[in-house]
Amino acid sequence: MESSSSIRIAVRPLVEYVLRGGDLDSGFGRPNALVEGTRAHQQVQKEYGELDQREVYLSAEVPCEELVFLVEGRCDGLLAQEDGSLMIDEIKSTSGELAFIEAESYPVHWAQAKCYAFMAARERGLTHMSVQLTYMQLPSGELKRFRKQFGYMELEAFVHEVVAGYAPYVRLRMVHRDQRDQSIPPLAFPYPDYRAGQRKLAGAVYKSIQEKVNLFAKAPTGIGKTISTIFPAVKAIGEGHLQQIFYLTARTTNRAAAEAAFSLLVQAGLRMHVVTLTAKEKVCFQEKVSCRKEDCPFADGFYDRVNGAVLDILANETMIGRQVIEAYALKHRVCPFEFSLELAYAADAVICDYNYIYDPRVSLKRMLGEQKGKAVLLVDEAHHLVDRGRDMYSAEITKRPFLELQRAYKGQHEGVYRAAKTINSFFVALKKEADASSPVDYQKPETLLKLAEDFLAQAEQELFAPVAAGVSPESAGLLLETYFTANNFVRIGKLYDERYVSYTELTAGDVRLVQFCLDPSQLIREAGKSFRSSIFFSATLSPLHYFRDMLGASEEDYTLSVPSPFSREQLQVQIHPYSTRYRDRERTKSSIAGMLRKVLVERPGNYLLFFPSYVYMSLIYEEVAAELPDQVKLMMQTGSMTEEERESFLAAFQAEGEQTLAAFAVMGGIFSEGVDLVGDRLTGVAVIGVGLPQIGIERDLIRDYFHTRDKDGYDYAYVYPGMNKVLQAGGRLIRSEQDQGLIMLVDDRYLQPHYAGLLPEEWK
Repeated sequence: MESSSSIRIAVRPLVEYVLRGGDLDSGFGRPNALVEGTRAHQQVQKEYGELDQREVYLSAEVPCEELVFLVEGRCDGLLAQEDGSLMIDEIKSTSGELAFIEAESYPVHWAQAKCYAFMAARERGLTHMSVQLTYMQLPSGELKRFRKQFGYMELEAFVHEVVAGYAPYVRLRMVHRDQRDQSIPPLAFPYPDYRAGQRKLAGAVYKSIQEKVNLFAKAPTGIGKTISTIFPAVKAIGEGHLQQIFYLTARTTNRAAAEAAFSLLVQAGLRMHVVTLTAKEKVCFQEKVSCRKEDCPFADGFYDRVNGAVLDILANETMIGRQVIEAYALKHRVCPFEFSLELAYAADAVICDYNYIYDPRVSLKRMLGEQKGKAVLLVDEAHHLVDRGRDMYSAEITKRPFLELQRAYKGQHEGVYRAAKTINSFFVALKKEADASSPVDYQKPETLLKLAEDFLAQAEQELFAPVAAGVSPESAGLLLETYFTANNFVRIGKLYDERYVSYTELTAGDVRLVQFCLDPSQLIREAGKSFRSSIFFSATLSPLHYFRDMLGASEEDYTLSVPSPFSREQLQVQIHPYSTRYRDRERTKSSIAGMLRKVLVERPGNYLLFFPSYVYMSLIYEEVAAELPDQVKLMMQTGSMTEEERESFLAAFQAEGEQTLAAFAVMGGIFSEGVDLVGDRLTGVAVIGVGLPQIGIERDLIRDYFHTRDKDGYDYAYVYPGMNKVLQAGGRLIRSEQDQGLIMLVDDRYLQPHYAGLLPEEWK
């Protein structure tokens, strides 16, 4: 959208906004839909005659009171008719049955074609135009066509009506943008002074945005990274470098910090729409998540009401978090999750999880390249993105669901039955091969991918049709769940290259095949490529060369390392050289427990004791508890704590408590990051072990992969990820200029130069 009274808009988003209606669909979307759509277009266009034109650019200026819209797009075909007239051909592909498509099934398709017909007739001075909708069924290639003829005056009136329907949204956005841009220049940094290192970080963020490069910033805990990245990004909007900010996080606690920072700026006079996205499972109003209109009144007729809901909330709110979204969603009877996604496209700032940008399954797909080019990604706690990236770009498929579907759909749907049976048979053969050979294959699993494609085509026909009488709701639900799993497997198959490996794993009564992403750097870089700039920042982005490698840095990208603002005198570091290696744990457990008890008795206070696993944590806990003095209280993290249990766990850390508190927790868990226990609420931290991930097939594959690329594979697979957990756990201790405390590093490897060299300067 342009900033002046001239608005540039493509035909498709224009008509979709104005004419969309009806219910939320079930989320069907083939991973190769774009490729298949292109192929369908090309196949139809091959039939065109010599005088027919394809992919014709068309545009027209359409006034609407004080606004002028430049409407543009490319029609699929501009066909010459025998009588000398012209016809617009709009091509659509579908995996559903053509029998279910009637002439008026999709008004938005007619609208798109009529806009092209108006522009073509206007450019050529024609009094009438024909319009054709061509539907191709995939994979059969069967065609179905509908034709209509329109007079120029009718087409002109229609386009003006569509533009008038879009104008209220544009006016609201333009008024808001003027208010936003006027509010930014006088906006001051919301604190009296910058902390040490804060101004340096903020300056580097602004410079990176200005110069359209990425920044990799290691910025220590306590300097205020959140406001130091958000404030310069807001200023960059005021200078015209940006139109949108995405603040990406891995945890809910970091989202709260971002909301607080934006709220501070709003209180100081900033006018911005700040939207927070929350996972569908958390905001769904129904007991069980189902987007079928039969199951959810908020999905039924969603698109009939959502435009009004968007206009209402944008006109009346600035900080649009979960509670605000839920209130307006109830008011307008729309799905809160889908409503929040609609708001994300209009927001000035979006606070959300990494997956909305990086995950190919759930990314904000309607964002156009031009829109991305005016947006910045602020990637908080960016060290998480390496393993999160691997997860997002990996996929697996298992045997058991296909066996169950084979049984459930026998005699009910021949296509689903045969497709499921074929995949089940594939896994039976794969199990025999895996028993006799290496489970690892460096080749793309082409056979299974093709079978999965066939399954998707059959499943879609069944899922689009009414549920067969002999199929239970449980089986229908399993089909939908397996459809999404196979869908993702095929989608990841499109990304498979030399950075991937596939492996087979035999579990109790099942077989699974995994497409495992060894190196997500290229895909992370591609996901952020269209954005103006990406700012990766974390207190533990160390070593920087490793994270530059793994997050897809280019040579021109900047690197920044901000020194700690805290003095060495605030922190006492002890190294206790006991072996915590798996083979030595029984031998050293009594010594470690005795050392911890001694500290707890001699230095009363509150302690967090971090371990590399729940099993090892329980082992030491039992040793400490066996001879526990009365003045010491123990707590232990469990694997499935509720929100209330987590809050209770942290609430136990009280300054000047009657007892010494020793809380046992795991490295890389919920208490090792995003926890602020300032002042006397935390006296000391013990980190037992060097945090190495558990040895397993995936870590060994990563090790071997980087060895072949002249890297230290063991460091990339084990040491760097492990030490990052150590740094995060130790970072819980000093959170402000007044904090003091003790860090105990318990492992003999901390005395080795390689591990010692990975510790922060203030720990040495």
